Amino acid sequence: MDFANKLGTIDSTIFIVYVIGLLCLALWISRNEKKEGANTEDYFLASKSLPWWAIGASLIAANISAEQIIGMSGSGYAIGLAIASYEWMAAITLVIVGKYMLPIFLKNEIFTMPQYLEQRFDSKVKTTMAIFWLAVYTFVNLTAVLWLGGMAIETVAGVDWMFGMIFLAVFSVAYSLYGGLKAVAFTDILQVVLLVFGGLLLSYLALDAVADGQGVLAGFGILTDQMPEHFDMILSPENEHYMSLPGLSVLLGGMWVMNFSYWGFNQYIIQRALAAKDLKEAQ
Repeated sequence: MDFANKLGTIDSTIFIVYVIGLLCLALWISRNEKKEGANTEDYFLASKSLPWWAIGASLIAANISAEQIIGMSGSGYAIGLAIASYEWMAAITLVIVGKYMLPIFLKNEIFTMPQYLEQRFDSKVKTTMAIFWLAVYTFVNLTAVLWLGGMAIETVAGVDWMFGMIFLAVFSVAYSLYGGLKAVAFTDILQVVLLVFGGLLLSYLALDAVADGQGVLAGFGILTDQMPEHFDMILSPENEHYMSLPGLSVLLGGMWVMNFSYWGFNQYIIQRALAAKDLKEAQ
């Protein structure tokens, strides 16, 4: 089944216009930022010029990948709203990172987390950290995201998942490699608007479909009546998915480690804040 027949002419046109528009926006930002003497700070930290709203939008867009749209949605279908613990706990984590960690990073003019470890310890720790995370991002994170994205493209558009993966990889490189972080951050603003709007629209359509066209509130009422356990934010030991999210123990224990690792020391997340104009903008 080909792309146009699966999606329809209007869908295909919107998709193509979006792809071309995003590439043009990234190219325009990149060309305006090119200048003589540009260095690694300009490329990796957007010349330390990002305002707070660009950082915030880029953080959200970076966080909402195929892992969340597909993986976490699937977990929500199986487990329920308890899977949202990762996100609402992140709100607390971000406050702590902004208050106590960001000042240290910005004061020491950190570009990357391995660089910080070198300053704090030595080059051996830095190299170990860099190699480890490079392997994890390449063979775990990136491959999982591309595969999930490829599967989504195959389901929606009828294109083979391998071609979908290749398209996503080439498209991402095309708009980010040339322009660096600034191009990524400002194109993220457009993407986060579409992601949030699309998520809200999808929720509306799904709840309305559950109620057979009777509206969102009716659909929500049906779900709470028929699947009340899916609205438990903290799972009890009797829940069949308890081992995936073991109640209070995970909220008071290991999830904090994961949250601080992700929001405070994950390079592609914290890099946005490191590119801020100053500490106030970053916080």
